[in-house]
Amino acid sequence: MIPRPEPIRQIGTSFHIHPATALLGPRQCGKTTLARFIAEQEPSTFFDLEDPVDIQRLTAPMQALKDLSGLVIIDEIQRKPELFELLRVLVDRSSGQNTKFLLLGSASPHLVKGVSESLAGRIGFVDLGGFPKSFLADSESDSILWRESFIRTFLERDIPQLGINIAAETLRRFWTMVAHYHGQVWNAAEFARALGTAENTARRYLDILSGAGIDAFRLPSSPGKRKKYSSSCSRCLCGAIQLPLGLQ
Repeated sequence: MIPRPEPIRQIGTSFHIHPATALLGPRQCGKTTLARFIAEQEPSTFFDLEDPVDIQRLTAPMQALKDLSGLVIIDEIQRKPELFELLRVLVDRSSGQNTKFLLLGSASPHLVKGVSESLAGRIGFVDLGGFPKSFLADSESDSILWRESFIRTFLERDIPQLGINIAAETLRRFWTMVAHYHGQVWNAAEFARALGTAENTARRYLDILSGAGIDAFRLPSSPGKRKKYSSSCSRCLCGAIQLPLGLQ
């Protein structure tokens, strides 16, 4: 595992303030590995909602969760959004007790909205970026192959699973344009003209990438400005952003 002291510190700080913390980031950024490392440091219970055994354990979620203490980790929480309201009840019951909840999921708009609404005032957020498997690959060519596979899976599987109906090739074209604009001012009108679409559609594509953790843009420091500026890809490796350009 790559040492990641800063997100560990951020999670600890969040738990000093909130009984629940959401660890968000794109697929394959290391959320599960980091959570399992944290779980080894203290009494904990781990649920993986991609594991049929854990899914079965949560068929009666109140019974499964109500008596747990220590750290309770639920991975892939976006797969069971119905848990959000139950977690609000459990978090309130755990007030003053030694129970805290670490929720792992993709940084999808639906997940962030569901958690924010159901656990308002009870949960902190920590963003995780980078792609350890690409970084730790045996060779540069292996790293490139991993990133190519990631982009294809992201466009062809992950985006549709979020309920977003956009052709993969269209979003790939937009991603390529984002890579060309790295370090430049975001101009929705220019993107819309190049794509042959409306400005609102171009902004929606940007929101999709940002909402899924491919966070290539940031707001300017001046609150009076409304344009978005390209960042150094704080959540993702620049290589993943720029790979559609053929940059290796």
